[in-house]
Amino acid sequence: MKYSYRIIVSSPLGDVLVQGSKTHIQFLKFDDSAEQQVGDQEPDWLEACDLQLQQYFFGERRVFDLPIAAQGTVFQQRVWRALGDIDAGSFASYQQIAIAIGNVNSVRAVASANACNPIWLLIPCHRIIGSDLALRGYAGGIVRKAQLLMLEGLAVGCDNAKLVTEKTQLVLK
Repeated sequence: MKYSYRIIVSSPLGDVLVQGSKTHIQFLKFDDSAEQQVGDQEPDWLEACDLQLQQYFFGERRVFDLPIAAQGTVFQQRVWRALGDIDAGSFASYQQIAIAIGNVNSVRAVASANACNPIWLLIPCHRIIGSDLALRGYAGGIVRKAQLLMLEGLAVGCDNAKLVTEKTQLVLK
């Protein structure tokens, strides 16, 4: 999909590519190979997005207040709304999300919708783990997922985030 506006926000975990319309963010992901493109106009959300992401990465913000418009199916939208209900420092399993959307048998579909999330961080797909507390996959990389969870105050069962695997479990306090 082609987006009219794009910015790159530097973070301690790598560059964040943010794209969208003049008024709404429609895409956000870590992308260390993205190049900044300077256009004649800036999106309405540019300054707020840059500020809020910086605040998040430096532990000064836990809730985002940005205009988003994720493009997806009706089912994906339901899953993404449920993801948005998971507070920073908390987590949920795919099974818990399936129950939250009223379809207990949709665990695999929930996992698929989670993987299709176009607006990482703002729609917090990194907060989804396995029922066994294992981190499982993350499109941004499992190490980055562990780093995001630790940034939000959760502990992982590994002293060094760079040694994390998909089987690494959260440590409940």
